[in-house]
Amino acid sequence: HNMRRQKDRYGPRYCQLNINVPILRLWFNVEMELKEEFRLSRRAMTNLQRLLKRDQDHGWGYQLEILMYTYWLAHGLSYRVVASVFNIPKATVHRVVHRVANYICRNLGRAISFPKADAMDEIGQGFARLSGSPVFSCVAGAIDGSHIQIKPPHQCHMDYLNYKGFYSINMMAICDSDGRFLDIFVAYPGSVHDTRVMKNSTFCRAQAYPPPGFILVGDGGYPCLETPITLITPYKEPVHERTERRFNFHHSKARSIIERAFGMMKTRWRSTLFKALEVKHTFAPLVVATCAFLHNICLDDGDQLEPDNDILEDVFEPRPPREPFLHNEAPANARRDGMAAMMNN
Repeated sequence: HNMRRQKDRYGPRYCQLNINVPILRLWFNVEMELKEEFRLSRRAMTNLQRLLKRDQDHGWGYQLEILMYTYWLAHGLSYRVVASVFNIPKATVHRVVHRVANYICRNLGRAISFPKADAMDEIGQGFARLSGSPVFSCVAGAIDGSHIQIKPPHQCHMDYLNYKGFYSINMMAICDSDGRFLDIFVAYPGSVHDTRVMKNSTFCRAQAYPPPGFILVGDGGYPCLETPITLITPYKEPVHERTERRFNFHHSKARSIIERAFGMMKTRWRSTLFKALEVKHTFAPLVVATCAFLHNICLDDGDQLEPDNDILEDVFEPRPPREPFLHNEAPANARRDGMAAMMNN
């Protein structure tokens, strides 16, 4: 075992690591990089452990548990592989993985949250640069959904069959101009349309974002909305007016950052997210949420990577047609027309 149980007058405690285990020798050698084994840089791993620090006076130390969890993600969710590498029982790995995933998901706000008011102008300027037009300086985020492949349950498996023809859960996310996730919602099976996922998400129900004067941008699978949230989508193709074509061009450049964010996340955790998740469908949303959490940790520490081309091709696949408006929704066609007209000035 990696820890030796010792007893004192206060009862049993776990205190001493067996640093002869190769993976732990790697961790304790501060000159060695971690990315090949853990998919995180040493700096990102250290800051992750600091961010998730908690009091723990029994069982495995939280630093070791985080190492085990990220190794599990990096190597395709294999409890057997982690047990062998860390020289601990597979049942222990299972308990640790579930404990860490649940802890991260209870603390998502430590890395994933909407920006404060004083950061909005900077985010808007970032989208203006992405789009190539100052008209998009009012953008507070890009929104989209991504399908994460899973092994469906025997019962109600058709609920998980998406329009692409495989079983999945749907991850909705909003990101800023740097590809950092501001909000995620991982709750619905793959057959549910992106629009319905968005309308049932926490942020949309609470009308928590974007703030007044700002908008979100999304692809043509979403409705162009003024209320209950402000979401601007492209003009429906094919467009014939030059103004509409210009708007769609710049709009596409602005919103493409969300596809890149998904691509970066899936590339980092390729062994986990580019195949069917090897966990129960009820646990899969927690795994996906932790991947998004770690994506932000890496970006915050300058640990960036380029998305693999095959993953980007998958992310950029076309979406199903948008759903009709509901009685409490107002279209934002006039606002979109106004933005398009400003590009002629």
